[in-house]
This record gives sequence, structure tokens and C-alpha cells, in this order.
Amino acid sequence: MTFRLPSRLLLWFIGLLGVALLTLFVVCVTTQIPVPWQVMSLQSKHFRFFSDKNDSSSLEYQPSAENELDTAEELGQNSLQKSDVQNSSESGNDAKSDQAKSITNSLKPVAKPTELDFFGDRYATDDIPSQTNCPNNIRKRVPQTQFAEMFLHSIPVLQWAKHFSPVEYQRLSHYGGAHGWGSVSAEVLNSSLAILNTPANRLMFDDWENRAHRSECIRCAVVGNGGILNGSRKGKEIDEHDYVFRVNGAALTGFENDVGSRTSFYTFSTNTMRNSMRSYARVGYKGPPISKETRYIFLPDHDRDYILMKAASTHTAIDQGPERSKNPPTYFGEDVTVEKFKIYHPDFIRYLRNRFLHSNLLKTGARRIYRPSTGAVMLLAAIHTCDQVDAYGFMTPDYTLYSDHYYDKQRRAVHFYANHDMRMEMRLWQELHNAGLINLFMRQ
Repeated sequence: MTFRLPSRLLLWFIGLLGVALLTLFVVCVTTQIPVPWQVMSLQSKHFRFFSDKNDSSSLEYQPSAENELDTAEELGQNSLQKSDVQNSSESGNDAKSDQAKSITNSLKPVAKPTELDFFGDRYATDDIPSQTNCPNNIRKRVPQTQFAEMFLHSIPVLQWAKHFSPVEYQRLSHYGGAHGWGSVSAEVLNSSLAILNTPANRLMFDDWENRAHRSECIRCAVVGNGGILNGSRKGKEIDEHDYVFRVNGAALTGFENDVGSRTSFYTFSTNTMRNSMRSYARVGYKGPPISKETRYIFLPDHDRDYILMKAASTHTAIDQGPERSKNPPTYFGEDVTVEKFKIYHPDFIRYLRNRFLHSNLLKTGARRIYRPSTGAVMLLAAIHTCDQVDAYGFMTPDYTLYSDHYYDKQRRAVHFYANHDMRMEMRLWQELHNAGLINLFMRQ
């Protein structure tokens, strides 16, 4: 005998099952949507000059070698979402500490403080005097441009031993990834920054005073890896600058006529450097350039960067993390000294993200991994330290005419990834060029 449910009971069962499934779906969705909160009760002005509502429409989430996020980095970046909640008490905590008041400033935030993507627009200050008396340097031209209210002249570009303190650790641990110290233990941070206690670690141009033929102004060439440089014949011009900045997979051998041969500053994170070594070995990139002139500037995404910097500068093995080894790291040469290392301050990176590259990606699912690209941090660091900046190999509006990189053996279209907003960066370079703050190499 076959058992059959009454039709009314069957309908009730189907209805309840549908309600349960709908409830489960709603719960799963809502747990990924941040709940609105009040961050700070401040009056603010909005300075988003470069946003584009259509930027996120054609993003790819597959990472490139230089953009790839490994598991450790993603875990570190997860704290970005949590940090915004803690911002609501940041103002009150700072008010309780005289020491915190003395090292931070409170300016009008770029993003509205009630917006969900807001990061605290409060930063440490450094009063490092200019190393030249250049009569027409970038800092003197900024007040006459649309960047006047965005630009902080006292923002610390580099961090070193003096920047660590329990108060500062409490403040910066609110922010994860490249934007703070939330991904680094106090022990690792303190022991690593303590190594950076020489004048060479706090000054960008630490050898300037010892140069025999100093010019009136510090002229910098900042070289990206864009395909626009292929066939450009700009190598000699680049090398004639006082300092040459390069980034990530900067392959030089065989490309000197187009990109030059000198490297004064090499900007990277441990992750992007190792990915570049794997991906661009075929074009001759074997690791960071090594020369007497070269300094190495870490963009710290998480504790791996602090750990590698300390091990390399002290010639000791790495005892933890993905780079664990029995022998000291040799990426930077066997005789490298601590004077060769610098590391960007997380306040500087967060300031760039808040004021210069506040992307609409922050309103998408990519917000937890978004930050300015490594090349963007390098170029904006040069703008904040050099007297004159010539930029080569950065994206221009005619980017579809060129391959992705200058060293590509076969033409590769430029791809856009969710952790950076390259179109926004491209427009920023145009605006800086038009404002006379940089000279951007363009073919069209």
C-alpha cells in the first residue's frame, strides 16, 4: 500500500521549505553587507577629483604576477573591514592621550566620515626639511594647483625606529594590510623597526650631501614597466637623472636603450617581488637590481616584509613565515647593509588611498583588497620627496596601443584587476601632468 501525504499538508511543507531557503539566502547576503555606523561627527568637504562611476564594470578578479594576493595577505586584508568599526572610537581614544595628540593631526577628511568605506584621515607628522633649496620644486608649486588641499607636506613617507611606540601601535593597529600595523605583531614590528635607526633609513636621498656634483634641484626619473617604453629610446635620458626609481619586475638586461640601466630605488613588497621572480624569469628578471647605488624600499603588506627586511639587513636566517630559511636571504646581495633599506610608512599609503586614489572599488566586493598599486605608491612618494619628477612607463589614455609590459615577447593586452584601480591612476597622472607637478612621458 502506497503512503500519500494529504495535498494540503504537502503544500504547507513546500511553503515552509521555501520560506526556510529564502531566509537562509537573506542571512548569507546580509552578512556580507556592512552595517551603517557613525564614524566621526565632523563637517567635511569632498575632494574626489578622479572617481569614475563606471570603473568597476570591466574588472577581472584573476590576479597578475605583480598584483597576486596570497593567503597570508588576504587574511591581513580582512582586517580592513573590521578597522572601520573601530574608527568610531578612535577620536575619543586620541583625545585621552597627549602623546597621541602630539604626533597626529586632524584635518578635514576626504571621504565623508559617515561613508562605509572611510578610513581614518589622521596621520603622524614628520618635519624633515628639504634637502635642497630648489627655487621651483614640487612642494612650492602645489599651492597653485587643485591638489593644494589634498597635499600634506608633513606626512611621513618612510617609517623608521622612532615611529614605533605603544601609543602609535594602538592607533595603527586599527588598520590592516598596507594601511596600518593590524597585520603585524607588536614584537615583530618593534624588533624590525629598531634596526632602521640610521639617517639613511629616514632620508630618501641619504647620499645627496656626499655627491660631488650636486645640482640645485633633485631630479628624479620614476620608471614603470608599461609597454609604452618599448622602442622609446628613453634609456639615456632616464639614466641622466639624479635618481632613478623602479618597481617590481623591472627587467633591465637587453632593454637598456629603452629604460636605462641605473636603479637608485627599488620599490616592492615581498609578495610582488617573489611573484615577479617567478613570472618574469623568462625575460631575464632574476630579482631586485643590485648595485652600489641601489636602495630597497619595502611596501609593507603584512609581517612578511618586516621579517624579510630584518633578516636581510642583519644577515640572519628567517625563522617564520613563507620565506623561512636555513640561511640568510640573498635577494639584495650578500654584503647588503641596513643603510640600504627603507620602508614606506602605512600612514603614507593610507593617505594616498584616502586623498589621491579614493576609488569606487571601495563600494564593491573588492574593498577589502583594494589599495593603490605599488607603482602608484612609488610615483607619489617621488612627488612628495623629489624636486622634479619625470614619469616613464605609466599608463596613458592610449594604453591600448601598447603591450602590457615593455619586455613582453608577445603582445599582451593590458588587464585590470580588482585590487587596484588603474584607470583612476591613469587619470591622476594626467591631472598631475596638466598641473605641472610631473612630466609624464606620452607618445600621443
